Amino acid sequence: MRKVRMNVQGRVQGVGFRYTTKMLADQLGIHGAVWNEADGSVGIEATGSTEAMAKFIEGVKASPSPAGHVTYLDLTDDPMIKNRDSFEVTFGH
Repeated sequence: MRKVRMNVQGRVQGVGFRYTTKMLADQLGIHGAVWNEADGSVGIEATGSTEAMAKFIEGVKASPSPAGHVTYLDLTDDPMIKNRDSFEVTFGH
């Protein structure tokens, strides 16, 4: 099980990024949350198998939203991320 925290920058707000990220996570069996940050970036906490997480990270880097564009992704493994039963779009951390 891998637990990661991401901060995604670029054209990621107002383009359906959070909802398409949820669709990608649901497809891969990833649990966690995605939310907009006040600085225009998007925050993500995700847990899943190593294989599924690798696909999820690549999908986020490529922008799951066709209208989005990722210019920078900060990725940190964080074993303290709480386990969730699903992947949620939230309105703040």
